[in-house]
Amino acid sequence: MVDARLEPNRMAPILEPPENSDSLHPEPEVLFDDAPIEATVLAHLEGRSIVTVSDFSRREVIELCRLAAMLEAIEVSRFRPLDGKIVVTAFFEASTRTRTSFESATFRLGGNIISIPEGQVTGVKKGESLSDIGEMFNAYADLVVMRHTDTDAPRQIRQNLRVPLINAGNGTGEHPTQALADWYALLKWRPDLIGPDLPLEKRLHLGILGTPGSMRAVKSFLLMSLLFRGAIRKITVISEMADPFGDDVGREIRKCGIDYHVTNDIQSNLRELDVIYMNSIAFLGDSYKALDARYKLDNNSPLKEDAVILHPLARLDELSTSLDDTRHNLYFSQAHGAVFMRQGLLASVFGRLDRLSEAISIIAA
Repeated sequence: MVDARLEPNRMAPILEPPENSDSLHPEPEVLFDDAPIEATVLAHLEGRSIVTVSDFSRREVIELCRLAAMLEAIEVSRFRPLDGKIVVTAFFEASTRTRTSFESATFRLGGNIISIPEGQVTGVKKGESLSDIGEMFNAYADLVVMRHTDTDAPRQIRQNLRVPLINAGNGTGEHPTQALADWYALLKWRPDLIGPDLPLEKRLHLGILGTPGSMRAVKSFLLMSLLFRGAIRKITVISEMADPFGDDVGREIRKCGIDYHVTNDIQSNLRELDVIYMNSIAFLGDSYKALDARYKLDNNSPLKEDAVILHPLARLDELSTSLDDTRHNLYFSQAHGAVFMRQGLLASVFGRLDRLSEAISIIAA
């Protein structure tokens, strides 16, 4: 239970669906009421860069989700766990949710932000290399959050960067903190998915409407899902492309042993899916393109009664607003929870969990 001394500081209220809406906003307490958060697991993240999903273990993902739930349930800003820390948010590609949620997370934890919302205001406009920018960031900040259109950007900046880097999206590469937000939403919805080996009848049939090989958020979601293979019965990928994975993702999904199926037929498969993860926007080359745009969902789509939809947003017309007020809508909860997940990640990478333990009595020492 939450320490009674903190009840007056509880965020009031936890975000609820709009009036007359059935959209899902699961309560965070379901993830931490039964057992203490294992701070020793999260301590292994201290000082580490987060560039790909492979930088996390399954146990780390679970404990980060449980810590995020705790941070969602209580107000911790007065404890200022990131006091004295500076985060650079360097966005060389447009962003709304990711940049502002990282900045909100930092401010709520008492840290400070140097915000670069547009790459063309940096020395890149004059031809400066990312490796040189990384060298400068060492003197200016304690951690860098970067989004870039170039898939190779994390490698380039890390040539000289010596403070931790969190990858907020690199070209067609990955978006690992989006995958954390995705699974945080799923675990609040179905906390039993934490179990290492669910009975077959309780496992998910996971549907992906999109192309993991070209869409970084879809790719990271799929790769993180493989960490939870004991909770997944089958993965169906619905894509316009015959090979939607690419070499690296295809290799990982074959290696993990989960039953998977690739199809371009949405109508024959939609009724079977428990979770539908969808996206259509990909940054290819030098511009955004809508891939798999002919696959659309609305309130007339033949969805299972208890199926839920995830979407990293922004959306185009592939996801109708007619679903926003239905119980299929888990995507608003997914977006709202991202700031708490990023709070937990920042506190862990900065090694400031000891300061949170003053606020949260059930964090294990």
